[in-house]
This record gives sequence, structure tokens and C-alpha cells, in this order.
Amino acid sequence: MTCSEEAEAQFAEIELLLSMFPSEEELQVDELSHAELRAYVEGSAHTPPSTRPQFSIKLKLENLEVSITLLCTYPPDYPKVLPDITIRCSELTRSQQMLLHSNLNTYLSENCSGDVCILSAVQWINENAQEYITKSVPVSDPKKENVSKQSNETFTRLWIYSHHIYNKIKRKNILEWAKELNLSGFSMPGKPGIVCVEGLQSACDEFWARVKVLTWKRIMVRHREDVPLENGSMEEGIDSLRKFTGFHEAIFEPHGTRGNHMDLGQLYQFLNDKGCADIFQMYFGIEGR
Repeated sequence: MTCSEEAEAQFAEIELLLSMFPSEEELQVDELSHAELRAYVEGSAHTPPSTRPQFSIKLKLENLEVSITLLCTYPPDYPKVLPDITIRCSELTRSQQMLLHSNLNTYLSENCSGDVCILSAVQWINENAQEYITKSVPVSDPKKENVSKQSNETFTRLWIYSHHIYNKIKRKNILEWAKELNLSGFSMPGKPGIVCVEGLQSACDEFWARVKVLTWKRIMVRHREDVPLENGSMEEGIDSLRKFTGFHEAIFEPHGTRGNHMDLGQLYQFLNDKGCADIFQMYFGIEGR
């Protein structure tokens, strides 16, 4: 099987970005997804990558002591479809970030449809972000703002994979941050470490932003699920989509010389009971039973 044109385009764009942003402070590429994509494109792997390529680009705006980070993920059909881009900037309010993100997507849809577009996104952000940072947020009708906010909200579920989770402080942070952000799900310590969080998209993104900056041998979002919420009660909409009740640490009969390996059969049964059996194969490359 030959690799797809989409995979070739994705790999070529990442390689170009690596040459343009050689510093890890500017560009961080998920190593596992990049390696899988390389193997597929170069022919040493005959099946498409199991993980979606992900990377972040940190931009320092000219004439401003401000940095903006673009968190980018390629859908399988990119560049036929737009990439998933999340914008982070401490100088922007949430409303400003949403407006900046919406206008960026509009620009990319109108000017880059069917083509790789990360550099176009970078250029547009460099040229336009200052306007969003310096202008004040207009006063709006709270009722109208609430309706608009509800219609734009998204329910998200993140499946996070780590090489291992041993540290007690990290385990404590994961539990406390999930509860603070009103996220449900679970964390499985040991080797490998698995974390699932679900709830409001902004809360999931905030959780991931906190977790990933801790010191890890390897950590990544293995899979992401996004579901737009219908107008109406946002809380009811979120609760109807949750697969988990609350957030807790899941322990499945640890074994091994250090007692740090969980019983994967029990993990599979746990996921199956929650209607998430397909995630097991996504994590471990084999069907559970």
C-alpha cells in the first residue's frame, strides 16, 4: 500500500516547519505521531498512523511583549479539511480568543481550502493578533451573550497517554485539577499511565495545558472527541454526554516487580462497561477481551 497524498502533504509541512522553527521554544512536535507519520510516508509502515499529528507553535508578536501559542492537530483528511487549531494567549480574554480563532478559521476557509495552511495561519496571526489584544472588549447584553455562548460551546473528551504515572504529586494534581474544572473521567497510574477527562471544551483544554507542562518522559493526547452542544441548558447537555460519573483514580490489580503494571483485562472491562471499548485498541493496538 502506498501512502496517501494527505499523509505526504502533512509530513512535508511538518518537516518545513521544523526547518523554519528549529528551537523547541518555538515549535514542539509530538514525537510519537511524527514518527508514525514518517514511517508511513517512507514506506516502512503499511498502515496509516494510529495517532493524529500534533504540534504547537509559539509566536512572539513584533513590538509587543506578548506571545501566542497555536496548538495544531491534523485531521486524517488534512489538507482537504482545515486543521484543528487552538489559540492560547494570556493577554487575551476568552471572548477575544474565541473571536480571534473564529476569524482565523474564516480566513483559512476562504483562502487556503485544500492546501496546507499552517504557515498562512502563522502569518495571519502575526499580522492581525495585535488588533485583538489592544482593542477593548465591547459591552454586550448579558442575555444575548449567554445565548451566543451556549450555541458555541462544545463537549470534549480527551484520552491522554503517558509513558508512566508514578509521582504522587502529579497524581494529586490530576485529581484536584479535574475536580476544580468540573471534569469527569478517570486516571490510571502506573506504566503506562492513562487519563480520560470529559466536560466543557475550555475546561478540558485548560486541564491539558496544565498537565502537559509537568515533567514527563512522554505524554500526549491519544484521542480527542468534540461534540457541539445544542442550544438550551448547557449543564444538561454536558451531563447527557458524560460516560463517567465524577473523576477518580482507577486501580486494576497492580502487579510486576514494582507493582506498577495494571491488569489490562480489567481495564478493558472497565472501558467496555462505559461504552469505550474501542479506545483500548487505540491505546494498545490490540482488541481487548
